[in-house]
Amino acid sequence: MRQIIFLLAVCTSLISCTSGTNNNAKANLEIAKRYMNAVETNNVAEMDSLLADNYTGYGPSVNDSTDKEDALASWKYNAENLYESIKYTRHQNIAVTTTEADEADPGDWVSNWAYLTIKYKNIEKPVNVWVNAAYKIENGKIVRSRTFYNEADVLRQLGYEFVPSDPGQ
Repeated sequence: MRQIIFLLAVCTSLISCTSGTNNNAKANLEIAKRYMNAVETNNVAEMDSLLADNYTGYGPSVNDSTDKEDALASWKYNAENLYESIKYTRHQNIAVTTTEADEADPGDWVSNWAYLTIKYKNIEKPVNVWVNAAYKIENGKIVRSRTFYNEADVLRQLGYEFVPSDPGQ
């Protein structure tokens, strides 16, 4: 009897977890996949087609933000001057819809956990970094992104050393 009650409790939990799933999950996962492919291939035109005109991107630092125009200009500059290649060596995507009234930004989201290998121009050794990006999707376009990664780790791999501004503190 305990096993049946336990099984019912587990099934109820699983059903309640899926009740908030995204009805557009498959389409939204495809949009995120296309965007990541555009990043890998430095395809700014494809990025442009996937970002909404009112797009805002946040991260990796707390005060970092960008709009569509600046994001595309930044990617174009980086593709021409900074990156030789970007490769998603491992990644996982999840689509979810947040609907709670107390959520800061409810809607359809795709979350991506990725391990990237970035080869910079004129730097011999590639940089490896774990990245978490979340994309809010409305009407088939990315309207918001939040990207998190360890900037200090990337800089260390590029040979930078961190020195306190006042070593006496």
